[in-house]
Amino acid sequence: MCCADADLERELEARTGRAWSVKSAPLAHPDGSPYQCHPDRTGRPRGTQSVTLAVAGNDTRFDVHPLTSPPWGPRRYALCTADRAFCTTHLSSGMRNDDRQKGAPYRHAQLRELLKLGADVVGGDLNLMPRAAAIAYKGRDECDPRNRWTYVTRKRKIDYLFAGDGRVHRCFLDYARSAWSDHVPLHAWISRR
Repeated sequence: MCCADADLERELEARTGRAWSVKSAPLAHPDGSPYQCHPDRTGRPRGTQSVTLAVAGNDTRFDVHPLTSPPWGPRRYALCTADRAFCTTHLSSGMRNDDRQKGAPYRHAQLRELLKLGADVVGGDLNLMPRAAAIAYKGRDECDPRNRWTYVTRKRKIDYLFAGDGRVHRCFLDYARSAWSDHVPLHAWISRR
């Protein structure tokens, strides 16, 4: 477990009084070197970009699933629990340095691959506009279907949590904790299958 995973695990355990399992899958350049986050608003480095999944409980097993990625951009992954109850990812942005072809074909290939994993709960930085996300996840409940912004610098929604129909019971966007990121954390209470 990397140090950021251990720090998050300790914070979650301290805040909730229960055990947690945390795993990250770092994004990488085509040459395998770590893909650095953009600097924060003051120009300070923010570390390596990764996809992280935190699940309540001890000793949860995780699997990393490579997603089709443009040969010039960062390698993308879906990170799931071994039973595929939960999956998260960070899909290509569609920006020139990531998925520069018209129609963002890599992002759409990644989305198809993510859906094929058949996860019960799916979330992450999907880089989809609300209408496209609603079409992709038809038949599932969405955390915060009011489509409030989750991406701070452009004030648009690109981050999502979806679960099976009727299972999302509560959801909130944690604007108070967004100071360390350009994304707003989403929190959802989801009933078991």
